[in-house]
Amino acid sequence: MSPLFRLEIDVRWRDLDAFEHVNNANFLTYLEETRLAWMASLPGPWMDETCAPLLAAVKIDYRRPIGWPARIAVELSVARVGRSSLTLGHRIVAAADSDCVHADGDTTMVWVDRGGGGAVPLPAAVRAACG
Repeated sequence: MSPLFRLEIDVRWRDLDAFEHVNNANFLTYLEETRLAWMASLPGPWMDETCAPLLAAVKIDYRRPIGWPARIAVELSVARVGRSSLTLGHRIVAAADSDCVHADGDTTMVWVDRGGGGAVPLPAAVRAACG
C-alpha cells in the first residue's frame, strides 16, 4: 500500500546521542515535521483562528538505529478517522530502501476549539485528504 504522504529528511549531526545514533526523542521531531508538511499540502484549511489540532497520543516501536550520515523518509498512512480525531500510521525508513524500517507506530491528533478546548469536527480538508 502506498503512503498517504512521504517526506525525506537528512539526519543532522546534532540529532545523534552519545552512542552515535539518532536519539529517540528526535524521532518525534521527524514525525512532527512530516505531519506538518502533510497538513500544509492540503488544498484547504486544516486549522484557523477557531480550531487547531493537538497531539493526543504517540506510539513508536523502535526497530533499528539511525546513524549519520543518513537520509530517511517518514511515511504516513491513515489508520483511523473519527469525528474530531485522526490517527495516522507512520514508518521511518531509509530513504533509498523502504524495507529498512527504523521505527513504526501511530499518532493521534484531536482538533479542538482554541477558546474552550473542547473537541470540534475534523476540518473538511483533512477528512477529504483521508479518503
